[in-house]
Amino acid sequence: MNTAIKRAERAGTDKFALRRRGLAEAALEAIAERGFARTGLREIAQRSDLSHGSLHYYFTDKNDLIAEAVRISKGRPAERYAAIVASATTPDELAIGVAEEMTRSLRDDAALHRLWYDLRNQALFESGFGDTIEQVEAMLQEAIWGVLERYAELAGKPCRFDALLAYSLTDGMLQNALIRHVRGDADAIDRLRRECLALFAACV
Repeated sequence: MNTAIKRAERAGTDKFALRRRGLAEAALEAIAERGFARTGLREIAQRSDLSHGSLHYYFTDKNDLIAEAVRISKGRPAERYAAIVASATTPDELAIGVAEEMTRSLRDDAALHRLWYDLRNQALFESGFGDTIEQVEAMLQEAIWGVLERYAELAGKPCRFDALLAYSLTDGMLQNALIRHVRGDADAIDRLRRECLALFAACV
């Protein structure tokens, strides 16, 4: 196969991947609002002004679309935390930056967090996107461990947690805060900020 043909095929693949990502991003809000069980491809198309046919062209089924949407939505926090780690020069700066990002995300992205926990629970019963949940959790665990590892390095002390414990504590803290926030607890966001800072202090 000559170089021109290879380049054309690669361009076609990239264009398909970009369009697929764009459709998943456009569908995220509709999926997050309705929840997994009540959302089919037809409902996603209607609520997000997408063509039902285009969804079927780019995604094999609802699980395929949701898997792509989850990878996108959970990849964003990992990127934001990585940026904070890269710029922080003191342990306090790092802890405060992460706490502020976590509380901002709870306030602004509550629907996406609800979708994540909904899908993670559904994965106990549905096999269609279980591998995606596992991959995303591994990515989140790595991101959180990178934050705490850098905090310990800046503090000049060893981290008392391992990667799995750090992820479990952070995930439980966020899920509990989300439940309180969704139920209308006015202190949920500030409490999450305090808990996040306390977690950093406890890790060294």
